[in-house]
Amino acid sequence: MSTAVEYAAVVGQVVVVGAGAPLVTGWMRQVRARLEGRAGAGVFQPWRDARKLMRKEPITPVGTGPAFRTAPALLVATAVVAAALVPLLSTDTPVSGHADLIVVVALIALGTMALALAGLDTGTAFGGMGASREMTVAALVEPTILLSVFALSIPAGTTNIPAIVSGAANEPARLASPAGLLATAALAVAVLAETGRIPVDNPSTHLELTMIHEAMVLEYAGPDLALVELGAQMRLTLLLGLLSSLVVPWGIATGASWAALALALVLFAAKVCLLGAVLAAAEVFWAKIRLFRVPELLAGSFLLALLAVTASYFLGGAS
Repeated sequence: MSTAVEYAAVVGQVVVVGAGAPLVTGWMRQVRARLEGRAGAGVFQPWRDARKLMRKEPITPVGTGPAFRTAPALLVATAVVAAALVPLLSTDTPVSGHADLIVVVALIALGTMALALAGLDTGTAFGGMGASREMTVAALVEPTILLSVFALSIPAGTTNIPAIVSGAANEPARLASPAGLLATAALAVAVLAETGRIPVDNPSTHLELTMIHEAMVLEYAGPDLALVELGAQMRLTLLLGLLSSLVVPWGIATGASWAALALALVLFAAKVCLLGAVLAAAEVFWAKIRLFRVPELLAGSFLLALLAVTASYFLGGAS
């Protein structure tokens, strides 16, 4: 009985992230449209866009190699594996022992690197420019994610993410500590940068002077573009889910119970929708910062993560 529930939790996490990611994106667009006084296209519009793209013919630019052709599938595959590892619904799964912090961050970085190589493989000016900007952002974002989660892992004594979430759920005082607050702020900024949201990047722009993610995927079309969009949406949902699991871990199933798993599913959807609505509302009032100021913002988030590690180490040792 317990084994069936544990495997169902893994499958449920992958299905929820894969099928729910376009809905999260549609929800955020709808919230933003309502705040701007527009009707909006509807929550299901990303699914309709994906269906339209799947019916089109894929186009491969002349001169591109395996990096361009395999990047969409690799982007989705890394998101699927990370969704299976990260404790979104349950901390007690058959793969929870492998859900190490470094492994999850490496999977996210692998998807970023694959898309950057695809942008370089096209040989276009836009692709190279976007890949250069993306790797500059990634060089500052990945260490910030590592340090911010590592600060939360020091009280738990392990870098295993399910163990960190279980410990935080049992001891809420960890999250209210100075180290927990600093780590949360640093991780929130890192999530914005990793998913290409305002103020770091504008996902709806095609201006060559400002775009980062869009510059790398301009040559994709048809099913390949659908996979790229799905991979980006899954990464957004995954990182929002990781943030909610680390900061608000209550409701996640810690044992093999169908009722606890069902409750965790409902609470996960509510938490991700709430975070998505807050992010969409903030984007209405925020402006995209200049590209040359992005490293300053990310360096500030890295400093917050470093301070969180320092505070967690010394306060933990003092206690």
